Amino acid sequence: MVFSPVIMVLKSPLGDKDIQMADNSFSDGVSSDSLEAAKNASNTEKLTDQVMQNPQVLAALQERLDNVSHTPSSYIETLPKAVKRRINALKQLQVKCAHIEAKFYEEVHDLERKYAALYQPLFDKRREFITGDVEPTDAESEWHSESEEEDKLAGDMKNKVVVAEKEAATAEEPNPKGIPEFWFTIFRNVDMLSELVQEYDEPILKHLQDIKVKFSDPGQPMSFVLEFHFEPNDYFTNSVLTKTYKMKSEPDKADPFSFEGPEIVDCDGCTIDWKKGKNVTVKTIKKKQKHKGRGTVRTITKQVPNDSFFNFFSPLKASGDGESLDEDSEFTLASDFEIGHFFRERIVPRAVLYFTGEAIEDDDNFEEGEEGEEEELEGDEEGDDEDDAEINPKV
Repeated sequence: MVFSPVIMVLKSPLGDKDIQMADNSFSDGVSSDSLEAAKNASNTEKLTDQVMQNPQVLAALQERLDNVSHTPSSYIETLPKAVKRRINALKQLQVKCAHIEAKFYEEVHDLERKYAALYQPLFDKRREFITGDVEPTDAESEWHSESEEEDKLAGDMKNKVVVAEKEAATAEEPNPKGIPEFWFTIFRNVDMLSELVQEYDEPILKHLQDIKVKFSDPGQPMSFVLEFHFEPNDYFTNSVLTKTYKMKSEPDKADPFSFEGPEIVDCDGCTIDWKKGKNVTVKTIKKKQKHKGRGTVRTITKQVPNDSFFNFFSPLKASGDGESLDEDSEFTLASDFEIGHFFRERIVPRAVLYFTGEAIEDDDNFEEGEEGEEEELEGDEEGDDEDDAEINPKV
């Protein structure tokens, strides 16, 4: 209704004065808010025009558009249907490759089982030396270290003094059986393990005599078992505590391209037969309760979970019923899998080097070397663009 006077004026052969009167009548029918909005829209258009005339703004906008247009997904969307069809065929081939890779890792597991049998006699002898059941021969005890070369440079006189001092010290030193606290020392040296060990766990771990890895039998689902062998002690009656890690070497049906080899999918612990009053995985607390009606107060005792390394043998179960775990549970389970893998791959095969700390130093040096190389490469990138262009012509 308010627009009709304008239309009529435009269509009529009136003069400028009449047109002005029509405009005024139109303004009278429009709210001040609408007029203000129209002014703001006009100002916005002017500002947009000014911004779009700025070459720096245009360059930044073009760069963003270029980046968006060059993403892999956006590029694939621009391809003809015939090309997309061929890409789908390549994906089918890739899935078949993933299944072949899974079979490869199954055979690797069989190979690990074969060589584990070859390692085991050496690990059995290691246990005998640690426990003191067998004393190594002079030939077995001979080891040439770098420090011996330094001693030779000092001359015969210095060597005689060193030998004399060693003989005197040996005569005074005690001769304990085997290598005391061998595995417990490894637990203290490795941060991943020491974080789990509480003060009241330490006396128990000093009774640990050996850790073994057992692989699943041929034809059985892929898995491995960690066996912790303990000497008789005052804490539990078990001679062996076990932890079984179940593995899968099969591409995920929902996401087959994520397959990167066997993965731990679940684990089972064992029951620890604690002696009376020795269970360190629980603690007894006292709690006061007030009767609602009579108002009397009584004190009760109850057992609650306690932090301990031996909770390692009562692991959280992976959800198998389709329900997802919460974030804390997922983190706990992932940490458990990582520890099990570390025992299997590093600690058990190289125990003596974790006892002496040499393996830990090697790991630290390797990580520092990687970081240093990365920093150096970053410096090269910032300092010499021409060299980068030569190395990577696509840049």
